[in-house]
Amino acid sequence: MTNYFTTKRPFIWGSIIFLVICQACLREKPTELYHKFPGNQWDRFNLLSFEIPVEKANGTWDIFLFAYFTCEYQYETLDFNMDLRTTAGEERINEYQMKVKSKEGKLLGEVKGDSCQLSITLKQQLKISKPGILKIEIENLIPRMATQGISGVGIRMVRSGEQE
Repeated sequence: MTNYFTTKRPFIWGSIIFLVICQACLREKPTELYHKFPGNQWDRFNLLSFEIPVEKANGTWDIFLFAYFTCEYQYETLDFNMDLRTTAGEERINEYQMKVKSKEGKLLGEVKGDSCQLSITLKQQLKISKPGILKIEIENLIPRMATQGISGVGIRMVRSGEQE
């Protein structure tokens, strides 16, 4: 006499493994767009424009700005303005201050080679109500014609609740 679980076990375990693999493949990968600056310099009136295509309108999203800094960066913070336009046409504008250096002048975060990557949350749990293009513009607010010591700036968009 054979046991039910002994004869059906390979099928059950195979089905579970198949479902786990399918779920991992279906999980949306974070969207990441990046602007690299020649000569590690961000010019004052160089507005960065990011257009993120949104194919599915279900769920909420977290949006982060990340930047790479070199030791040449002179300021404690990176001051910038963000203008976000959702796929439904809603506009949100905010000013941000990303902490870059300590009061002693050391770059915050982990320095690798001659640069350091830092990130700041722009929006948490942003509800996208319809497919389309999510538009984000970033404006450098540092009052100099050129800001030295920034290699590049990027936007990362991940599903809310998932790791950045």
